[in-house]
Amino acid sequence: MSNINQLLVQAEAAYHAADWSLLIQYLQQLILGANSEHPEIVKNRENLLKLALSMLEMGDFQQRWEITKVLTNLGNIAIAPLIEILKDEDAEEELRWYAARTLGEFQHPEAIAPLVELLKTDEDEELKAIAATVLGQMGTVAITALTELLLDEDTRFFAVRSLCCIRQPETITPLLSVVQDSQAAIRAAAIEALSSFHDERVPPVLLNALDDIAATVRRAAVLGLGFRPDLCEALDLVTRLQPKLYDFNIDVCCAAAVSLSRMGCDQAAQQLFKLLISPHTLLPLQLQTIRALVWVGTSSSLEYLQTAFNRSTSETLWQEIATVLGRVQKPQTTPATEILLQILRSQHPAREIVSVKSAIALSLGQLGKMQAIEPLISLLADSNASVRLHAIAALKNLDSEATHQQLQQLANNAALTPDLQQGIAIALAEW
Repeated sequence: MSNINQLLVQAEAAYHAADWSLLIQYLQQLILGANSEHPEIVKNRENLLKLALSMLEMGDFQQRWEITKVLTNLGNIAIAPLIEILKDEDAEEELRWYAARTLGEFQHPEAIAPLVELLKTDEDEELKAIAATVLGQMGTVAITALTELLLDEDTRFFAVRSLCCIRQPETITPLLSVVQDSQAAIRAAAIEALSSFHDERVPPVLLNALDDIAATVRRAAVLGLGFRPDLCEALDLVTRLQPKLYDFNIDVCCAAAVSLSRMGCDQAAQQLFKLLISPHTLLPLQLQTIRALVWVGTSSSLEYLQTAFNRSTSETLWQEIATVLGRVQKPQTTPATEILLQILRSQHPAREIVSVKSAIALSLGQLGKMQAIEPLISLLADSNASVRLHAIAALKNLDSEATHQQLQQLANNAALTPDLQQGIAIALAEW
């Protein structure tokens, strides 16, 4: 008996014994293996489908998950029975969920109508949600059916969710038809999806949605415009986005900070700085603004961070500024290093805070500039172990060989303080 025939017999035996774990193993070997087009398997495909469907009906959650791969590999022969399961309102909810999910894997037009029908008529919200997701995964073949579902208020939300997953230009027109919908969730989803297209019809919709009554819609519009720095001048986006920094909803404010940072210009940096130093700005928004100023990536944005550091009295803001300066990208790594070194050389009260000193050390290491070597070595004498460890880690990130050489030379210097001598010895031992 050939190996294929033997597996077929074993699979049948496992089925009759209701040994689902063994059955799935045999089916996986038969259908997912290299011999799936073997004449014996092709001849027995209907019987294998029966076994796989029994597995889907009787198995536990994990076994059902695994058998879906077998069903999709059996081919279009599995579509009709899966549709029957999906239509059966008396069937177990999880079983219908798996039938819907598996139908989506086929990307076949035949699966569209039953999934659409489920969206129209079924009461179960979870089933409708998976049907919407599956239709979205099916791509352009489902767009026509989904567009029709937009006309019905009961199915519009799920149809929009599906269209949002497809991300093809053909969805722009149907999505534009619902940007003024009475449901905020539908408006927000449509605007978020439209934001991924560089289509001339989209920016006017996003600008209009900046003043939507719903915060979720305003936030989606703000973030969408952030993906269009190419339109910054033409649409005067800094001026249009700036009021959203002071929105009633903090999520909209944070989104505006992110989007302004993507404009990458001094005008945007100036507006972010004003927000950062305002006494009325809440701490979470201040932290987001600090990150946004780094993302702007201009010299002025770093200068604003330095000014904010010097003017602030908040340990949290000091630490955040010190941290984000370490994430600056070229060509701004040298100015960022200079700012951190100036803080260490100054009499600023932040120099006495362990968390701030540790953050400065870490950032200097990330920036990797050799001018930081002596200040970092000085931190090896710090009374706090965390600061010393961060300084050692930072020194390792610089030119490793040159730094090690300098530490070895200093180790023999008797004029150093005992604390620094000990710190250098620990650093060398860690190398």
